[in-house]
Amino acid sequence: MSGHSKWSTIKHKKGAADAKRGRMFTKLIKEITIAARAGGGNPEFNPRLRSAVAEAKASNMPSNNIERAIKKGTGELEGVAYEELTFEGYGAGGVAVMVEVITDSRNRTSSEIRKIFSKHGGNMGEVGCVGWMFQNKGSILIEKPAATEERLMEVALEAGAEDIRDDGDLWNVVTDPAAFPAVKAAVEQAGIPVQSAKVERVPQNTVAVAGKEADQVLRLAEALEDHDDVQNVYANFDIDESSLPAEA
Repeated sequence: MSGHSKWSTIKHKKGAADAKRGRMFTKLIKEITIAARAGGGNPEFNPRLRSAVAEAKASNMPSNNIERAIKKGTGELEGVAYEELTFEGYGAGGVAVMVEVITDSRNRTSSEIRKIFSKHGGNMGEVGCVGWMFQNKGSILIEKPAATEERLMEVALEAGAEDIRDDGDLWNVVTDPAAFPAVKAAVEQAGIPVQSAKVERVPQNTVAVAGKEADQVLRLAEALEDHDDVQNVYANFDIDESSLPAEA
């Protein structure tokens, strides 16, 4: 698929220039709080919390911010009552879109997400309308100059990875969620720099969009990402890189 980009790789490129650190910290704090509430405050026994804390540290979040978020999740400190929601819908060209949010106001967030879909040529659907198109998978993104495909296959597949995909400028090492920690550790121990690593919803197939539809889909995904309550946006589009704006 060289010459094509999917939302996961476009997000990565934009993330490299995401100087909106305050917004990034807010999202990470919410994730840490929810993870601690759901599985306890000890990262050693809470894989979701361990992953969230690692991401926060990689983003240079101060340790005291992390500790406060954990204590709010466990109830040791008073905090906002957050809940997790998932919205599903379609963008232009029939692209499937899933939106994960953490919010303290279900009605407000639902209304705002619906408006974003509508404004950018999409529509929000019922729960389950597109969820079946995605699977939870570990996704480890590596810039191509960092390793050859052969080297990655040697290291990652030996450690339990399912596949190595060509996502334009990046290699995408795909794993079962259970194998994700071991594969990530093996790649890092082999001296291969990891640009991004997380368990996320990966589409089972993609929809090619171009021209006006591609522009609408990108604007929809970006607008959703920019919403304060949105944690993750997943979409199954595939766009020819020649049609992308320079900053994407």
